[in-house]
Amino acid sequence: MRVLARLSAVLFLGILTAPLRGQQLETIDHIYDPKVETVLLFPQVSANQLDRNAASPSLTLNPPVISLDEQVPLQLEFDDLTANYRSFRARLVHCNADWQRSILNDIEFTYEYNDSPITEYQNSINTKIPYYHYWFTLPRVKLPGNYLLVVYDERNRNNIIFTRRFSTYQNRVTVAAEARFSSDPSRQFSDQQIDLNINYRGYQVISPQDDFKVVIRQNYRDDRVLRGLRPTNVQAFDQTLEYRLIDLSNTMPGGNEFRFFDTRTVLSRANYIDRIDRLADRNVVYVQVDRSRNQGPYIQSDDFNGQFVIDHRETGNGATGADYIETVFTLKTPEIQGWDVYVNGAFNFWQLNDRNRMTFDALLGAYRASILLKQGVYNYDYIGKTTGSPPKVDEHFMEGSYSSTENDYEVFVYHRPPASRADQLIAYRKIGLNKRK
Repeated sequence: MRVLARLSAVLFLGILTAPLRGQQLETIDHIYDPKVETVLLFPQVSANQLDRNAASPSLTLNPPVISLDEQVPLQLEFDDLTANYRSFRARLVHCNADWQRSILNDIEFTYEYNDSPITEYQNSINTKIPYYHYWFTLPRVKLPGNYLLVVYDERNRNNIIFTRRFSTYQNRVTVAAEARFSSDPSRQFSDQQIDLNINYRGYQVISPQDDFKVVIRQNYRDDRVLRGLRPTNVQAFDQTLEYRLIDLSNTMPGGNEFRFFDTRTVLSRANYIDRIDRLADRNVVYVQVDRSRNQGPYIQSDDFNGQFVIDHRETGNGATGADYIETVFTLKTPEIQGWDVYVNGAFNFWQLNDRNRMTFDALLGAYRASILLKQGVYNYDYIGKTTGSPPKVDEHFMEGSYSSTENDYEVFVYHRPPASRADQLIAYRKIGLNKRK
């Protein structure tokens, strides 16, 4: 058995280092199999299947960040649109604060053998596009920190299906954080600033001003992150670090409230749906025509901060009752030379690729994109990216940026304890700015 386990570990090491479709596997959120859609990872409420179906769909809005002290597991759900049963397996990879793979062995961060079959599944019910819906409860881990979930094909270990990041934490130091408008007068109407203190009383640390790694993330997005923050004041007697940065390194654009649409039903047009074509093999939904919002005043509206919720109005069971819909986006604006335009959101892991790239239709005088999405309520926005080298990405090119925008922020504090071989997440704090509920 030991020989087999060692051989399995060696094989999986080869997966992580071997080329994958011309590239090495990266420790990011990414779907490699084009037939797999709607990969959700969120804190689980109940392990009971009936309770899971009856639970609020909004539970998936919670980020995959859990406390090791609360015994709340993470739930994975995804769909396979091949309409054939496939055997999948899952493994965990431990990562440092920079999301590079650590040198820890499996036994150092897992309680059991690190290779689990994904056996729970259901067929879709009365959908034009058939699929298998899978779910899996992630095993517990020993250490607080960053992890990568890797799901692969059981019949071909080199065939990685998708990867998802998640984090576990133990609050060993205390974080006090506040989000507010930028202190720079020239940016006070467009940017937001996060000030914080770290109290490490009772926690062993050799060099407090150097040893803590602080990461600030906006709206659970790994493309909206502040790193490398240095404390502005060290109060040795009170064992407190202050981060009141005058160089604006703790400031980021506030952005705008996200656009949204509702496809929970195709029997009638819901919010921001212009037209529904009910074809024999699929449904096609046209989202209402959008226009640029980079000019004019800020307009308050409620949103999910770029996230989405899967739901089905008629059955209340989005997991297997929701259908996949060809969703058509239209952005009415003149063609922009030297730029590519994307429709973006958490549904695409905030990545800019062929799936969400828009093309300009000269007859319509607008950009268009057609994306297959499961029924639900979606947030999205439009992003511009220059075609030059290196490319420049500008989310505010079409949307504008306002300090009055409602946003969620997370503060992660990492530390590598003495004699430890990897970074640990020793504090996690979530705060909101301009909250209205």
